Amino acid sequence: MPRYEYRCRPCGTTFELNRPMAESSAPAACPEGHQDTVKLLSTVAVGGTAAAPAAPRGGGGGCCGGGCCG
Repeated sequence: MPRYEYRCRPCGTTFELNRPMAESSAPAACPEGHQDTVKLLSTVAVGGTAAAPAAPRGGGGGCCGGGCCG
């Protein structure tokens, strides 16, 4: 289930809620009971590594590698 971050306007508290995507825009009360909250835009950190694509072999491919550049 996705986690969404909210901020309470009256007290400034930032809090998170786990809720279905279908309820992401539904009102959320802060832990102090205030109802005036806004959903924050969150950044997603993705870990891991990815290998760079291998260079094509044989010198072919692309316009200049294919002999079309005169």
